[in-house]
Formats: sequence, structure tokens, C-alpha cells
Amino acid sequence: MRNYSQHVWFFRDSRHGGRERRCAKSYPIRQQLPIQCCWVRHGQGQTQSKGAAAATVLSDPTTYSEAILGKPNQEYVEWISNPDKWGGAIELAILSDHYGREIAAYDIQTKRCDLYGQGKGYIERVMLLYDGLHYDALGLAPFPGAPEEVDQTIFSVDKNGNIGSASRLAERVVEEAHRARKFTDTGNFTLRCGVCQKGAVGQAEAVEHAKATGHTNFQEYS
Repeated sequence: MRNYSQHVWFFRDSRHGGRERRCAKSYPIRQQLPIQCCWVRHGQGQTQSKGAAAATVLSDPTTYSEAILGKPNQEYVEWISNPDKWGGAIELAILSDHYGREIAAYDIQTKRCDLYGQGKGYIERVMLLYDGLHYDALGLAPFPGAPEEVDQTIFSVDKNGNIGSASRLAERVVEEAHRARKFTDTGNFTLRCGVCQKGAVGQAEAVEHAKATGHTNFQEYS
């Protein structure tokens, strides 16, 4: 599922020799991805990305210690390898280095952008939109209804570390989503356990309930 919003802008398309092109009607799109998928590249499989993160953590237990991971190294590797689990900042940093590409992750609630891989000389960037629960891909479609394979989801980084109009466009998409409150406040949202129906406020209470009971099926309600 993809959301469209019309804009006129310039972009550098790496699929056409890096030439600067003007699209009179280009459409920023948000590709809604499986909740457990840390998306890095258009068409990049979830399993491969998870495998890269797991292998990196396992190979460097000094860097990826329990203090960093929040759990023992081996336990974390087993956790991130589970197809029903998904990661966040640690995984995005690992995958940025693994694919040699910057990852700009925009948080709808705070409007903050965390840029992974910055200053490492990477010449391409992808953009993600975080709604408090999972990441969607940000890109550009040439027209509404265009097949996903023609979307531009990789943007060239210039010598000053910028991607031109693409970043400003992304900021506008984030601002619109923020005003529409298209995010989940994980610190204050209300959940109900799908097993015992006990209520919980915020992610912390849900985690404690899961640890105490082994119940992991929660639904949000208002």
C-alpha cells in the first residue's frame, strides 16, 4: 500500500547516469512494509538483512556487548533472527555499513531525522519513515499507480553530504504525517493483552507483562 502527495521537484536518478532531471508531476510515496522488516534497499529481502545484522553482532561481541544490546550477544542473535521480531537503531547502523549506503530515518512523532552512515563517504542514501511501531520506505514514484519497480528509493549524496530537494520533500512528508498524528506514542498508548485481556499503558508496561506471563499478543485500543 502506498500513499501519494503531488509535488514538483528535481532529483538525481542514479539509474540514468546520475543526471539531474525535472519531473513536472513527481509523487513522493510511502511504501508500507511488513512490520518486522528493517528496509534498506528496494527489493532487499528481510531475511538477508536480518542475517547481516545477526552475523555482524555475532562476529564482534566486544563492540556489541550486553550493555549495548540490552541482552547477551548470543541471545540477541537468536532474537533478531526470529522472523516475528524487528529491530531499530542498532540494526540500521549495522545495515548502513553492510550495504555501504546512508540511511535517513525520520521519526513522525518527534520530526527528528537520524542519519546512519554519515561521514563515512557513502555516495547513496535511502530514507525511512518511523511511526513508532515500524519503518516504511520513502521514495519517489513517476505517477500515481506506478509499479513499485519504477520507484526511486535510492538518492545520490553530493560532496557536501546532501541529497538536494529530496530531503526537503521528505521533511514535508514528515510534517504532514505529524500534523495528522499518523504515529503511535509508544510511551502512552493503551494496550490489551490478547491472551488474558489485562490492560497496559505504554510499551514499558507491556514488556513487563510479557516477561512475567510469557504473553506477547497485544492489541492497541482507545
